[in-house]
Amino acid sequence: MYFDDYVLGGTSKTRSRTITEADIVNFAGVSGDFVELHVSEEYAKKGPFGRRIAHGFLTLSIASGLMVQADPHQEVIIAFYGIDKLRFLQPVFIGDTITVTKKVVELQKKAADRGVVAFETTIFNQREEPVVVFFDRLMVKCRGE
Repeated sequence: MYFDDYVLGGTSKTRSRTITEADIVNFAGVSGDFVELHVSEEYAKKGPFGRRIAHGFLTLSIASGLMVQADPHQEVIIAFYGIDKLRFLQPVFIGDTITVTKKVVELQKKAADRGVVAFETTIFNQREEPVVVFFDRLMVKCRGE
């Protein structure tokens, strides 16, 4: 979507994706984050959640992919402009299915050919419980009429 297409209060929702064992193992390998709460079942059984949880940044990364897939017109995006007030509210477990919703909360024209769109973004699990919340911004092209 071009900057001109966004409307304050407008919402969108991505498709869903289930978090797998392979996701956790691969993310640990790529990131180097082998914290036992993520990779050791026996350790995690004694922890606060009773089982292993997905890395917070894994959940965020998968959500980012879902957001990219939701917009087939990536050529209008100039840059990811930032993220604020990121909070991990609840654990995400192997087998949980996440979906992302976005609400436009601010539109800021930066130049004749571009603007920044701010979103209130929430990642939900399959029970519709929010697991991650944050505000993010995209710089996008204007239509150039």
